[in-house]
Amino acid sequence: MKRLYILFFLGCLCCSMSVSAQSDKQKKLEAQRQQILREMKQINALLFNKKKEQKSEMTLIEDLNYKVSVRKNLIRITNEQANLLTREINTNQREITSLRTQLQELKDDYAAMIVKSYKSKSEQSKVMFLLSSENFKQAYKRLQYIKQYADYQKEQGEAIKTKTKELQELNLKLSEQKKDKDKLIKENRVAKRALEKELKQHEVLMASIKSDMSKYTAQIQKKKQERDRIDKEIDRLIREAIAASNKKAGKKTSTGKFVLTPEDKIVGNSFAANKGNLGWPVSRGVIKGKFGKRRSLTDASVTNNYKSIQIATESNADVKAVFNGEVSQILIVKNGNPAVLIRHGNYLSVYMNLAKINVKKGDKITKGQIIGKVFTNKAKGETLLGFRIYKNDKALNPEYWLAKHLTRTTTYPFLVFL
Repeated sequence: MKRLYILFFLGCLCCSMSVSAQSDKQKKLEAQRQQILREMKQINALLFNKKKEQKSEMTLIEDLNYKVSVRKNLIRITNEQANLLTREINTNQREITSLRTQLQELKDDYAAMIVKSYKSKSEQSKVMFLLSSENFKQAYKRLQYIKQYADYQKEQGEAIKTKTKELQELNLKLSEQKKDKDKLIKENRVAKRALEKELKQHEVLMASIKSDMSKYTAQIQKKKQERDRIDKEIDRLIREAIAASNKKAGKKTSTGKFVLTPEDKIVGNSFAANKGNLGWPVSRGVIKGKFGKRRSLTDASVTNNYKSIQIATESNADVKAVFNGEVSQILIVKNGNPAVLIRHGNYLSVYMNLAKINVKKGDKITKGQIIGKVFTNKAKGETLLGFRIYKNDKALNPEYWLAKHLTRTTTYPFLVFL
């Protein structure tokens, strides 16, 4: 029996560790799923609100592409959860079978012990057992044996109660897991139907765009040229800011890096320490456009290198500084909307496509301070904030720096921006 208990304990320990690992993964997956569900609500509210202005076909397909990518992510996460639940259910079913076997062995052992105890239960037998001892030491050992035997009977009874309760709890957990799995499967069916509908809309829109490709190709090329022009202007302003700052500090360098004062170092180090936890530049929004290189959806010959992320937000949205700093430059874009550059030591945050600016060059800025409002393009029916982060003169991916309290997606398989 001792060997049986040791094996049982080791088995329970291994099983417990496995279940714990699966449970932790399930919690992480559920957190991801809830994040995506919140993002879907934001997408519907910000991009697919019927009250919004009429959008162009290109804007509609951009929004639809984004929504499809998030929907696919939701389906993938939900599938992972359902599969993990299936494995957990199978593990628990095996555990229940094992527990029933162990419980029966405990009951059989306990029953045999009770029968044996009953046959020798008379107090006279116990007394005679003690009196027949050859000496006091042997009598003491026999007394201890009688006590240990009684305690063992009690422990066996408690073990049966514990095992029975454990079995009942596991059965209840199994029942809840099956309900959760059924719910996930049902939700996934709804999501897949919605995805099929969205893909059909995407197909219709693409057919409409391809029927007049020359018009859209010209628009894409023009927009790319405008973006390249703005990129060059921002790069120029950053170089000028670095040169002016270094000259003020009595240093001359062409490395493209700020020469930092002790105060600048403190600010820069604090900014770097908050990577992944910076405040968002808007109160409500979703990241519609990613940082980095992407091919155009409608013209595969065009590849854009985006230094910004595009955050879709609500009309008349306030723009807030993501961290303490100082307004380094204000960019006035010809035939475009202004941008604000805020310096944080050797880092810069850039806020683009503004309709209104509340600050001026040299102003000291605190985290969360409103610096302006986002421009709403009524012709396209969208409100987009371009947001960038630089370390010295090198553009960084802002997604890695912003806190995760606002929704965002991780996959954008075929996004395009004019």
